Parts: sequence; structure tokens; C-alpha cells
Amino acid sequence: MNKRTQPRSISNTTKRLFRYMSHYRVSLITAVIVVALSALGAIMGNYMIRPIVNSLVAGEGVATLAKYVIITAIIYLFSVIGQYISGRLFVYCAENTTANIRADVFKHIQTLPVSFFDQREHGDLMSAMTNDVDNISRALGQSLSNIVRSILMFSGTILIMLILSPMLTLFNVILLGLLYLAIKVVATRSSRAFRSRQTTLANLNGFIEEYMSGQKVIKVYNHEEPAIKDFSVHNDNLFEDATRADTFATLMFPLTGNLTYIVFSIIAMIGSFMTINGMFAMDIGTLASYLNYTRNISQPLTNIANQFNLIVAALAGAERIFDILDEESEIDEGQVEVVTDPDGKCYWHVPTTLYDCQAIINRTEEMRKVDLPSPEFAEKYPGCLVPLRGDLRFVDVSFGYSEDHDLVLKDVSFYAKPGQRLAFVGSTGAGKTTIINLINRFYEINAGHIYFDGIDIRDINKHDLRHQLGIVLQDVHLFEDTIKENIRYGRLDATDEEIIAAAKAANAHDLIMHFNDGYDMMLTTDGLNLSQGQRQLISIARAAIDDPPILILDEATSSVDTRTESLIGQGMDELMQERTVFAIAHRLSTVRHSNAILVLENGMIIERGEHDELMDLKGRYYEFNAGIVEL
Repeated sequence: MNKRTQPRSISNTTKRLFRYMSHYRVSLITAVIVVALSALGAIMGNYMIRPIVNSLVAGEGVATLAKYVIITAIIYLFSVIGQYISGRLFVYCAENTTANIRADVFKHIQTLPVSFFDQREHGDLMSAMTNDVDNISRALGQSLSNIVRSILMFSGTILIMLILSPMLTLFNVILLGLLYLAIKVVATRSSRAFRSRQTTLANLNGFIEEYMSGQKVIKVYNHEEPAIKDFSVHNDNLFEDATRADTFATLMFPLTGNLTYIVFSIIAMIGSFMTINGMFAMDIGTLASYLNYTRNISQPLTNIANQFNLIVAALAGAERIFDILDEESEIDEGQVEVVTDPDGKCYWHVPTTLYDCQAIINRTEEMRKVDLPSPEFAEKYPGCLVPLRGDLRFVDVSFGYSEDHDLVLKDVSFYAKPGQRLAFVGSTGAGKTTIINLINRFYEINAGHIYFDGIDIRDINKHDLRHQLGIVLQDVHLFEDTIKENIRYGRLDATDEEIIAAAKAANAHDLIMHFNDGYDMMLTTDGLNLSQGQRQLISIARAAIDDPPILILDEATSSVDTRTESLIGQGMDELMQERTVFAIAHRLSTVRHSNAILVLENGMIIERGEHDELMDLKGRYYEFNAGIVEL
């Protein structure tokens, strides 16, 4: 996340927040009207001190006094009721607004490219979704109501004070101006402190999230003490920033309170002098009412000052959230989509504005060997209908993750015909996983072309492209749900029968049935109540359920024992039938039966062939097998 402590624009952030609240403008306007009436009631209740005191001084009797007291009680009662109703309305608007913000952030995160997550800590995103949104919720639900009421109370009080005594009000305004300057100095520093605290808190959350997920690694390397020291640094930074922010927060109340008492004392002395000397038509009742306004006028200012810290924290959080929402979504300009004919055969629908059909067929020999769609089906889709086969080709592909770094792949070319198995081997950093990322279009290539059934994948809709790829990763991620639902994640409309069939194809069915609850067994986060091999088998079943034409195996057996590798291998052998397969493997035993083995080094393919051919060549692949060079 962005580490700045100063906002780009408080006004823009505030406007964006209120644009969210505008969806509930009727409730918001009603709340403002009700809180205005409530504030008016509180102001008029104070004004009733004037006739009550004057009636006592004039000796008008108990009946007159009782009348004024009852009127005052009724005014305050309606003021309290109005305050309650307006508070409920503000909370309603605030909770709906924050729910919408939270939903928009989560939805937008799903559209962001993989490169975004490469540059962001998960803890930062979690902090935005929790701490920052909660700060906004508290500010909109509590602070906004108090601030609106306080502004109205302050404005109304000043108006009544002008009516009661313009001269005393002049003195009041001058003294309140000095009070405002004092508050502004503290508020400015408080703003900086709270923004710094929000950033430091996000850093701490990111650190905790990373180290909690890496506890096994910490213990394996006996790094508990260094981890504690690193945590202490982050914790101390948060302590310092939080202490500074809370110090300003606690300073605000006594500062405004004590300065208010000083203002009250000065006004009381001036008013008493005017009353005693009969100056400016000042009587005892007017003075009593005016002094009560003087005492209460600081309350709206104090309320605003007290809410200021919450507002600052909310704006800091809102700005971080809007930073996420302003991130550009993954660009997808692909026009080629997959369509299915009545017989269940799938075709790429290529608009005529993109390619000539013959140009696509010329790119792959396999296109000439398949049946074309029926004329009746083709009439529904103007353009080309290319049979979905799983032919994939890299042509002079170059790629680097950023302009600041060297190319990871350099003029890489290879092909995989439908049903072929290709294996990639090479030392760490050679570019094996990068090839897989490019097939999925997680990143865009710098130069060259990648063709899927003769169509440049940049012209294919990303959703349909990825729908044709089944991926089994080394690091399996399972959700906190049943085994059945984790397998169904591969295709959400899959039936229970299809789930069982996929598990059988992946050689996972017998394993699952050994559990007491079978397919209904609940998994913990990341499936930690299963072994690595068991998680991998479920992952293979998840990839199998969508019946993809291309299967990608990214070091799927590198973290399991030999027996489990055999089970996984049997499951994958079944799954790989009649599919184009790309496999990355550290264990060379898993690539021996591939149709072609591609050896990568420094982003280039330096050898290609079958196992025996490469062994006879006695090049890099031979060195890997002989243990001369580590994979």
C-alpha cells in the first residue's frame, strides 16, 4: 500500500464518500431535517431561561412559572426524540454506505491483475477491508451525526446570541476566534499523527499475516527470536505513532474545555457590568439566558474537536480504500469466445474483423483434421468457428516482469499439438513458471505471439481462455468448506455425480471415502487438516471436473513422498488422456514419458527432445539427471 501520510485531497476524498451516501439521500436529508429540528429545540429550550428568570424577578406567580417550565420540558422532550430518530437514520445510511464500499472493494480486487498482488502485501489489503472500513463506519454513523448537530447548534446559538446582545456577541466572536486558532494548531498535528498511525497499523497487519502463515518456516530455521525482534520494531513504531495520535486526541478536550471556561468568565464579567449599569437594554433574564448560551456554545465546538480524530482516521482509511479502487482493472479486449453446438462440441467464435479463417487453419495442421460445425450452427455466429482442440504455440516470445528488469524469456518458440505432453525442466529462475503465467495471460508478453488453436491469445476473452486451462499447482489452496465444494470450485454448476467422477479420475475417491464424512468432510483454511498429498489429489480432482483441453502441472508432486507421488501420478495419467499437457517438474522421473522435454536456461530453450534423445545428447538435461547440476 501507499506509505504516504499526507492526503492528496481531503475534499476529493470527502466528495467520494458522500457520493456513496447519496444512494440514501432521502434518509440522509430526513436525518438532517430531524437533527435540525432537534437542535432548534435545544436552542429554544435555553432561550426559555429568559422568561422564567424575568417572571421570577417580576413576581408573576407560580402559574406563569409553571407554564414556562412545562413549555420548556415539552421542547426538550421533542429535541431528545428528534436526536434519537436522526441518530438511527444516520446509522442506517452509514452501515449501508460502508457495506457498499466493502462490496465494491472486494469486487474490484477480483478484477485486478496478478501484478497488483505481486506488489501488495496481503495484510495491507486485509487492513483496508477491516480497519479502514470500520473507521469509516464509525465516522459516518457517529461522528457525522454529531458534527451536523453541532454545526446547527453553533449556528443557531450565534443567531440567538446576536438577538439577545450584539455587543456581547462581538466579544464572544473575538474570543472564539482565538479558541479556533488554538484548536487548529492541535488538529493539524493530530491529522498527521492519525494518518501515520493508519499506515503503521497496516504495515504491522501485513507483517503479522505473513509471519503467521510462515510459522513452520520460522520454526524449521529456529528464527523465533529474529521474528520477535522484527515484530518488536513494527510494534514499537505503532506504539510511537499511536501514542502521538492519542496524545493529541486527549489534549483536544482539556484544551477546548479550559479555554471555554476562560471565555465564559470574561463574558460573565462584561455582561454583569452591562446589567448593573443598565447598558444595551440588558436585564437579568437576558444575561442568564445569554450566559447559558455562552457556556453551551463551546459544546458544539468541543464535540466537533472530539469527533475530528475519528474523521481524520476515516479519511485516512477512505483514501487508502480509494487508492485500491483507483487501481486499473485487468484489461480484457479479447473478442474471441467459446460457443457450444447442440452436440456438445466447442468452437472458438472469431469475428471476421480479426482474422481470415484460412489464416487460422494455416497456423496448425490439426485444424485440417477436424470436422467443421454444421452449416445451421455456423449461421448463428458470423465469422469463423474454429474447433477447440488444445493446440498451443509460442512464436518468438520475449517477456520481462517490468521495464526495470532484464527479460525473463528471450525469443522462446515451441509448439504442443493436441494430446501431446510437454515438460519444462531447468534451474530456478530459468523461466518455467513464467511460461505458465503467460499461457494464462496473467501478464502480457513484450514481443512475439502465443497461439491457441491458431488464434492469438491476446484476442481471446480471458474468461473463456482460462476456462480451457486446468491447473494443478505445487502450493494447493483449499477453502474452508467441504471436500465436495472444494472440488466443485472447478465448475460451480457441477453435479454431485460429476464431482465423484472427477475424484475417481484423479484417484482421490478412495482416499475421500476413508474419511468419516466422505465428501462432506469440512476442511480447515488451506486444508491444513489434510496431508500435502491429500490436498494435491483434491486439487487434481478440482482441475479435472471442468474437463479442460489443456492441463498445466506446476511441480505438482515436488512436495510429496514417493508413495503419494505414485497415487498422484496415477490420477494425473488418467486426467492427461487426450489432453495437451504442460508439466513443470523438479523430479525428472515425472517427465520421462513426455512427448517432448524442453530444457530452459536463462530464459531460452537450449534443448528439446524425448528423454532418451536428451540423455544421448549429454547436454544440460543429462547433467540434471546425473546430478552434476542442481535443478
